[in-house]
Amino acid sequence: MRPAIRPAAATDLDPLAALDQVCFGDSAWSAESWAGEFARLDTDRVVLVADEGAVAGYVVLLVPAVTEDPVDLLRIAVAPAERRTGIGGQLMAAALQRCAGRQVLLEVASGNESARVLYRGFGFEEISRRRGYYAGGEDAVIMRWQEKVS
Repeated sequence: MRPAIRPAAATDLDPLAALDQVCFGDSAWSAESWAGEFARLDTDRVVLVADEGAVAGYVVLLVPAVTEDPVDLLRIAVAPAERRTGIGGQLMAAALQRCAGRQVLLEVASGNESARVLYRGFGFEEISRRRGYYAGGEDAVIMRWQEKVS
């Protein structure tokens, strides 16, 4: 069964925070941070959820009102038991569809090769690095996507 990709609802707040904790551990967003994201849903945030009867994954976008400004893909995660099932790709495709005609930026740890492969598969290109950005000295890789015009 393919999950439904849908906009987040208020009832998703606790499951999203719990999944974030599972996926990101010490760097998970706090409950207050998640509440802040939800408070901004009608202004500049888009949170999409992969729903299989339970939250299986999510993506968070910062979408500025000014269309010339890039969209920031702030967070994407898939429940460990659901990885390598295509959910990450479904979430990314839905997110990029929401960003049609706009540039999208993201940051990923240089050692997160599975995420980098996913992003490159969608046409993201490395444009910069922040050396030693993460704990332990790992680099942050900055990647950009721009919809290809035919």
